[in-house]
Amino acid sequence: MIGSVVICIMKFFLRIIPKLLIILFFSNSALSSESDFEKVLSDNFKLITKSSSKTVEPVIEKLLNSNFSKVEEFLKFWKSKKLIFTKKTKIIATLKQKNELGYELIQFSNNKNLGFFKKKEFKSIKPNSGVRSKISNALIGFQLQSKDANTRSKSLETLARNFNPKYLKPLKNAIEKETDTLIKKRMSELLVFGTIKYSTSVKDKIASLNTLRGNLSIEARGVIASLLRSKVYVGDVKPNLPNLARIIVPEETIKNMDGSSSKPFFNFNRKPEISKQDAIKLLIKAKFLKDFISPSRRDEILEQNVIKGKIEGVPVGKLITDKERIKTYNLLVKSNKALPLKTTEEINEIIKKHFFYAVYEEKSGEVINIAKKIFNNTNYKVNFYKYLDLILDGLSLASIYFLGAIGLAITFGVMRVINMAHGEFIMMGAYTGYVVQLFIPNHTVSLIIAFPLAFFVTFFAGVTLERLVIRHLYKNPLDTLLATFGVSIALQQIAKNIFGTQARPLTSPEWLDGALVVNDVLSISLIRIAIFALGIIFLILLLIVMNKTRLGLETKAVTQNPMMASSMGINPDRINMLTFGFGSGIAGIAGVAIGLFSKVTSELGSDYIVQSFMTVVVGGVGNIWGTLAGATMIGMLQKLIEWFNPSNTLAAQTYMIIFIILFIQFRPKGIIALKGRAAED
Repeated sequence: MIGSVVICIMKFFLRIIPKLLIILFFSNSALSSESDFEKVLSDNFKLITKSSSKTVEPVIEKLLNSNFSKVEEFLKFWKSKKLIFTKKTKIIATLKQKNELGYELIQFSNNKNLGFFKKKEFKSIKPNSGVRSKISNALIGFQLQSKDANTRSKSLETLARNFNPKYLKPLKNAIEKETDTLIKKRMSELLVFGTIKYSTSVKDKIASLNTLRGNLSIEARGVIASLLRSKVYVGDVKPNLPNLARIIVPEETIKNMDGSSSKPFFNFNRKPEISKQDAIKLLIKAKFLKDFISPSRRDEILEQNVIKGKIEGVPVGKLITDKERIKTYNLLVKSNKALPLKTTEEINEIIKKHFFYAVYEEKSGEVINIAKKIFNNTNYKVNFYKYLDLILDGLSLASIYFLGAIGLAITFGVMRVINMAHGEFIMMGAYTGYVVQLFIPNHTVSLIIAFPLAFFVTFFAGVTLERLVIRHLYKNPLDTLLATFGVSIALQQIAKNIFGTQARPLTSPEWLDGALVVNDVLSISLIRIAIFALGIIFLILLLIVMNKTRLGLETKAVTQNPMMASSMGINPDRINMLTFGFGSGIAGIAGVAIGLFSKVTSELGSDYIVQSFMTVVVGGVGNIWGTLAGATMIGMLQKLIEWFNPSNTLAAQTYMIIFIILFIQFRPKGIIALKGRAAED
């Protein structure tokens, strides 16, 4: 019986003793950890409480290397200014609560209650913005491992703004554990960028560089360009270095984007990399040349040293010749009153005897060569997309001009009427769209209604104008010009009386907001795509109307030969009316489209009437394909001129008008000539 009891007791102790030892071990370890953490805080007390951006990094480094469990929490409290310290005992703590007894403080390292203190017995730790920035960078390593995806994402944004080579390892570790696809992709990008910038391994740099082939992002291009940064030096021996960027000839060679050099002849509006003055400064800095006085400064120094009409005993009256001035100046040099004198020929000779060169900051020649290849290839692609953007921009503008001019092309081609009020029909269409949106808040629905309504409003306005005014002036084209100009002014004034002088909004649907992003170089606004698509739709509809409908065929007949058309039973008067109304209606639809991206005012039409006439004349009067060709030519030409001269749009328009005038001199019938009254056949 006793033996069994003893055995049970022994079994109990065998079970409990290991557990007690484990508890004792971890409690001692925790105490030890707390004690060690407190020691780190006390040893660096001054640097923590009175830190600056220059002195705080060693402290942060010690904390990060300590592997204490409370380091992350400490850094967060420090950054958010929640830490305080007791003035007497120099203990870093946090505030627990405030009551009638005072301020209750908790020691940060071990959560020990320090009791109640008066306000004057402790002080807040207030790190400045520079220190907080350093702490933020230090927290990134912890944040990358956070369970919260939003926290990890924000840490990557911070990392992108201020990357540190110390983060390469934690970033690599975080990638292996990351489960979010987008965050993992961003981590991988930053790891590549960081490796290229800071890694000491040539193999790792090359591997990272190869992943950026074809990457057109601004970040990627910036990282590659950073490898091609160079510094300029001067020597008396031609350099032979693996990271030699270029040989520089003062006042001759220029620096290319990839670090190489070339002649300015092939690079318009680019100055040489080093001037003669800069070359002299480099020579003096490198101690290849002592400081000296140029010939242009010589006479000024002579004047400054005139004492009682003499310079070093030489009367001023003797200094008539250049030879005498040089001789006297050398006397000042011997007396240490002036720097030595150098002639222009001597300076040029010294410059020729020395080698000016640039050296890449990157040491590895292999890395540099790969970076140059990728950089140049990327540059070709960037330029391609820039030119493509220019072409698309030109086509977008051409679409606008086509919409504005096509109605004018029809009326002018059939009737030989110079309608100066055509722009006001565009304006009426834009205001129609605005009025519709006042009653229908849904922008998509309002546009669906506005387009046909604008057509009918301007169609009847055009028919009215033709019946009341224009049909009486067919035999006098100049009279129609004056009459429609007067109508134009009247319509503008009516619009001002109704809608006021303030610009009115014509809002596009939400699905037209934003842009189609191809890459970091090329993005196409959705409204631009919509205008282009509308131009294509118009072209197709007009071709159908002009080639497949009775009105179109009769219009063609009247255009070709009105007398023959009349003899075949076609009423030219009726065709003129309908054609003028049809052209005016198209202008109304164009007005709705133009109003989506332009200001809707009474002067809207006058902004496009000149371009519309130029489009019609250049393309070929009365021809749809000619109008399209003219719009394309003018749109592309205007954007091309603006590209060469972006700061002066007025000058660009002037050059364009001059070009068009010259073009008409050589091809008066336009790009695609049409037989008929408009072509004076």
